[in-house]
Amino acid sequence: MTPAPSPGPSPEPVPELQPPPHPESLSRLFWAFTWLALQGFGGVLAVAQRELVERLGWMSREEFVETLAVAQVLPGPNIVNLSLMIGDRFFGLRGAMVALAGMLALPSVVVLVLAALSTTWLASPQMSGALRGMGAVSAGLILATGLKLLPSLRKNPMGFWPGAVLAALVFGATVWLKLPLFWIVLSVGGLGMSLALLALKRSRTA
Repeated sequence: MTPAPSPGPSPEPVPELQPPPHPESLSRLFWAFTWLALQGFGGVLAVAQRELVERLGWMSREEFVETLAVAQVLPGPNIVNLSLMIGDRFFGLRGAMVALAGMLALPSVVVLVLAALSTTWLASPQMSGALRGMGAVSAGLILATGLKLLPSLRKNPMGFWPGAVLAALVFGATVWLKLPLFWIVLSVGGLGMSLALLALKRSRTA
């Protein structure tokens, strides 16, 4: 009598894919954007990248850059556009409205209080000089954010160096030529979109 074949090794369990981090509720989304906005002295963009990408992990660097690119092109403040798109991404129209409310509600109260104090406290020479000094801080925050996001160009369809050249063209057109943003978006932005489309088409046919 032939012995029964021994059973083979049991298959290893397939690990479950964990969903990417996301806000658990609308209230979580609201308070995240409220905290983001209250940190944004001198500019919210740098804080948005740190909070949404590095701390909360709701977006990758590449996703943040792509969303920011659309927010920059659309009319209106880029951080407001960004909050609307991120809220819509997680909870649809309700999420867009809640993220926008978180971005504007408490900061609006702070601005109104400061406006009420502007005739006395903010009008002093010492405070005026201190507020002008915040311009350097704001520029530093934006520059640091740009440097942090620079490695994301490696995953761009065009590659790192074409993206870096386009960024340099925008910098030169803004700082030295002082061209209006509208013409920069049409010229350099249009060139970047065309190069990216050609790169995507080339990668599909390869």
